[in-house]
Amino acid sequence: MASHHKAPELERDGWQVTFLDVLLALAIILLVLVHPPKADDDTPPPGQIVVEIAWPADCPADVDLWTKAPGDRPVGYSNRGGKVFNLLRDDLGHVNDASGQNYEHAITRGAPDGEYSVNVHLYAPKGCPLPIAVHCRVSLRSQTGAMTRIHEGTAALEHSGQEMTLVRFSMRDGRLVPGSTHDIPVALRSGWGSQ
Repeated sequence: MASHHKAPELERDGWQVTFLDVLLALAIILLVLVHPPKADDDTPPPGQIVVEIAWPADCPADVDLWTKAPGDRPVGYSNRGGKVFNLLRDDLGHVNDASGQNYEHAITRGAPDGEYSVNVHLYAPKGCPLPIAVHCRVSLRSQTGAMTRIHEGTAALEHSGQEMTLVRFSMRDGRLVPGSTHDIPVALRSGWGSQ
């Protein structure tokens, strides 16, 4: 008759199970700390050229930002994106706006060589006293995220439908061409469909 021998059973106390669970958790944590997920440090921040306009918060006027990059169509409320510029918000004054601010801005994806234009247009004063002061800031963001001012100033929009060129400037190799900034008028809003 063959005798059956049972393998000896290991008896484990509750503390041994808890100790092994804690040890396994520590091993997993150490693996994550030793091999953290890699971040893509070479990705530049979005918006190499940033254009911002603002007008008084107590004025419900609808003021529009229009921008144009070299070789592209103008970008504004009726064409919110091109190859280079994107309008991020079309602010209608106090309509559908819980922020209490009047603000529009556009950013670029890259900065191709050539001339850029920045205009404002008074779509509708909506009872605001004229002229309406519109503050504009144009900045260039470096690969490290540092901002350099290209233009900053305030313009006065005097009547409904008025379009005003605030600044034009040229870029070469991702940098502002020295002495290239000026405000010679160019129509962007009225001419965007023909570009």
